[in-house]
Amino acid sequence: MGPPSSTPSPERLSDQAAVARALRSQLPAGAFRTSPDRLGLVAINLAILALGWQMADGLNQWPAFAWPAFLPFAMIMGNAVVVLLFATHDLLHGRSLKGRSWRRLVGLAGLAVLWMPPTLWQAVHNREHHGHTNALADPDRGYLEQQPRGWGKAIQHLFVPSTQVRKPWLLVGLSSSWGVHNLRLLLSVLVRNDGSSQGPAGFRVSRTERRAIALELALIAALHLGVVLWLDLDPIKVLLGYFLPIWIGYGIAIAYIFTNHMLCPLSEVNDPLSNSLSLKMPWFIDLLHLNFSHHTEHHLFPDLNSSHYPLVRKLLIEQYGERYQLVEGQRAWSLLMATPRFYRNATTLVGSDGQGAVPLPEFRRTLGVQPGNGQSH
Repeated sequence: MGPPSSTPSPERLSDQAAVARALRSQLPAGAFRTSPDRLGLVAINLAILALGWQMADGLNQWPAFAWPAFLPFAMIMGNAVVVLLFATHDLLHGRSLKGRSWRRLVGLAGLAVLWMPPTLWQAVHNREHHGHTNALADPDRGYLEQQPRGWGKAIQHLFVPSTQVRKPWLLVGLSSSWGVHNLRLLLSVLVRNDGSSQGPAGFRVSRTERRAIALELALIAALHLGVVLWLDLDPIKVLLGYFLPIWIGYGIAIAYIFTNHMLCPLSEVNDPLSNSLSLKMPWFIDLLHLNFSHHTEHHLFPDLNSSHYPLVRKLLIEQYGERYQLVEGQRAWSLLMATPRFYRNATTLVGSDGQGAVPLPEFRRTLGVQPGNGQSH
C-alpha cells in the first residue's frame, strides 16, 4: 500500500531531532533524570487497588441499598489504573531503570491491571509508535479509507468518537477500546507475528520478545484470575470491585489517547509539531495525571521527566507558537465528535461510507498563539 496523497512536504515540517536539539539546551541539567517518585506512585496506586478489592470482598455483608456507597472508591480505583499507566509509561521511557529484569518487573507491576505485557509495550509504543508516529508504519495511527474492513476497523468505526458513532456504542467504546487495542496487538504478535494485523499497521517482534510477551501475559492472566477468585466470583463484588474500576480507568486513559493523534495529519516525516496534539487541561488534572496532556512535548522528548513538560510547552509557545498544536480538552473532544475517522489522504478524513470528507482542523491557525508572549486567545 503506497503512501496517502497530500502528505505534507518535508520543507513544511520541522524534524523532531532538530526541534529537540534547539530546545534541549534551555532545559535544566537534571530534566532527563526520571523522578524516583514514579516508583512510589506505582506502589501507592497498587495499594489503592488492593484496598479496594479488600473492601469489595465485604460487599456481601452490606445491605443492597448501601452498595452505591462503594462507587466513590470505585472512581478512586479507576484513577489508580490511569496513574499506573502514566507512571509506568514514564518509567519505561526513562533512564532510571537499569537492566532488563528490573524494567520487566516494574513494567509488570504497573501494566498488569491494563492487560499489557511490558515487553509488548516497549515494542509497540517505545519502538514502533515513537519511531513511526502517525506514519503508515505506525500501529497506533488511524485507519485508511482504502484499508480492508476487518474486525479491527469495524470496531473502530463502532467505538471511536466521530460523526458516525452512536452514543451507546461510544460509551461501550470508552470502557473497552483499550482492551480491544491490546487484544489486536497480542493476536498480531502471538498468533502470527508476520507483520500482518487487524490494526492500522502490522509489526513484528523478535523470537525472544515473543516468548517474553507470552510469559508476561500468563502472569497477568493469573493476577486477574486471582482477583476474581478473591472476590469469590460474586457478581456484585466482581462488577463493582473489578470491572467498574477497570472500565473507569480504561475510559479516562483512552479519552486522552483518542486526542493524541487522531486530529493530526499523516506524515512520513516525524514532526511532533504536526503529528501530535497537546491539550490544555486544568492544573489539578495535569498534576493528578503526570502532565499526560502534554503530548507534543512527550514526542519531542520521550525520556524527559514529565514534570518538566510545562517548561517545554512554554518554550514551544514562545519559539514555535505559530505551529505548535495546543487545544482545550473539551474542544478537542468536540472536534473528534464532529469529524469522521478514516484517512482518505494525509490531511482529509472521511466516513466509513466514503461520504462526508472534511479537511483536518487547523489548530495552528485557530489557536491564535502569539510567539513570545506565552498566551493564547
